[in-house]
Formats: sequence, C-alpha cells, structure tokens
Amino acid sequence: MFDLRRLRLLHELSMRGTLSAVADALSFSPSTISQQLAQLEREAGVPLLEPDGRRVRLTAQGEALAAHAARMLAADEAARAELEMLQPSLAPVRLAVMQSAAHGLVPRALDVLAETEPRLRVEIAELAPEEGLFEVAARGFDLAVAEQYPGHTREQRALLERRTLGRDAIRLAVAHDDPATSLADLRDRAWVMEPEGTAARQWATQQCRAAGFEPDVRFALADLTAHVRLVASGHAVGMIPALVFGGDEPATRSIDLPERPRREIFTAVRRGTADRPGIRAVRAALEEAFARVPEISAGRGPTG
Repeated sequence: MFDLRRLRLLHELSMRGTLSAVADALSFSPSTISQQLAQLEREAGVPLLEPDGRRVRLTAQGEALAAHAARMLAADEAARAELEMLQPSLAPVRLAVMQSAAHGLVPRALDVLAETEPRLRVEIAELAPEEGLFEVAARGFDLAVAEQYPGHTREQRALLERRTLGRDAIRLAVAHDDPATSLADLRDRAWVMEPEGTAARQWATQQCRAAGFEPDVRFALADLTAHVRLVASGHAVGMIPALVFGGDEPATRSIDLPERPRREIFTAVRRGTADRPGIRAVRAALEEAFARVPEISAGRGPTG
C-alpha cells in the first residue's frame, strides 16, 4: 500500500516544480523530502524522479502516480469532510483573499461568522488571485477569494469548484478636483496600475488602448490602498474596483468606463472539501458579506 503522506509529497512536487519549493510549503527540509520520495520509489518499484540539471523532474511513471495521488488526496479530504459533518466541532478554515476582498468583505464576513459559527477558527492571508488559486489547488489553503475581469477568464483547475459571489464595478478614479470626464481625457496623465503579468494590469491596459492611447504607467503597485492615495492626492489616475472602498465614501472621484464593466468575484475550494461544514459556513458568510456591501453587487456607485 502507498503511504498517503508520501503521495502528497509527490503531488506537491508535480504542482510546485522543485524540492525546495515543496520543502518551503510544508516546512520540511529538502533532504527529508528526498528521503521520503526515495522510499515512495521503492514502494512503487519504478523510477519516479530523474535528474534535470541541478534539479529533478517526474518521470512518466512519476507523472502517472502524481495524477493518482491527486485523486487519492481528494478522496481522503472527502472522507474527512463527511466525518466532520457527523461531529459538532469544526476544523479551522484557511482562507486566501485578494486585497480588495480583505478590505471590503473579510470584516463583514467575520461579523457574520461571529453570529453563526462563533467557535470556528478562520485563518486569513492576503494573496494575489493567481497565487491564492494555486495554493488552494496545492492544499496550502482551503478557500480562495479571487476575481476575473471581463474577457479574461482564469485557468479552470479540475480540482477546484468555483462559486460566484457577485460582480464588482470597475471605474476610472481621479482626484475630486480633477476636471476629466472620460477615459480619453486621461491619455496624457500618469497612471497607477497593478504589476505587469496580473490580469488587472492586462485588462486596464487594454481599456486604454481601445481608447486610442498607451498608458504612461509610472506606478506599478500591488497595494490598492496606495493606488487610492496616489489618485486622491492628484499624482496619478487609475482604474479601481468599487470593492476596494467596501461601501465607504470613496476618497477619489469615479468616472464610468465605456459599457460600465464589472469583474466577477468568486470563491474556489477543492471539490473534496466543498461539503466541509466550516468551509460551507465561510462561503455562506462571504456571500452575505458581499450582499451587505452597499451598491457593490449591483455594480452601482458614485460617478463623476
């Protein structure tokens, strides 16, 4: 019989690519990972790893066993979820959230959970959507709150189940005393956007190009609160989702973009854990929290 803990190490290696990344994720030493995978090779009776420069990679047999490992781990989680449903206590839920959700949703969701599941422990870390979804698939977290922009669908991972929370308006943001009234008015301005490679950056750049200009991105920052402060102080303009303000009075003036676009906010969990009572409770709390944010789910808000 295969040892499930060693199978998880093989699965982690297939996801993360290097022994050091697996060691960092699981808080083991690389030598311990290597020893355990060597033992798994002996159990399998076939080579699972082969040298690749200074690293290792999975052999064809290793890839096949890693795919089986993913299914076995999912079955293990499903069994644990069913057992959890039969007992009164709830296992902790590890939640990865993007920054705007940390501002606009998490406090309200925790308020809901304080009423509905006061004994549930929720551990939260802020991660970019791409990283959060990966970590849920890799079992680093139990649930992610992520987004996708119009026309930019995120990768569909077979292990993950998605559920839409709602849609969030994206608008131009300028200082309150800025005279601009449209995207075309901002062609010669300094812009703040998220870093290169993010879906938000790609989408915002495309909006500017569709309006006939290339944005002068002087500030590439992941911190959306920094976006708001740069815009409010008149040093930049940007495109800011309404969820960043969490229903509070915006520090900037908003201008509608053409066709009034909205991004989709969703939660993602592994399919084997979707029925865990704690995860169901957190998902329900996030849905109620989204509904409690004034005018967000309907995509409305102050405009210029």
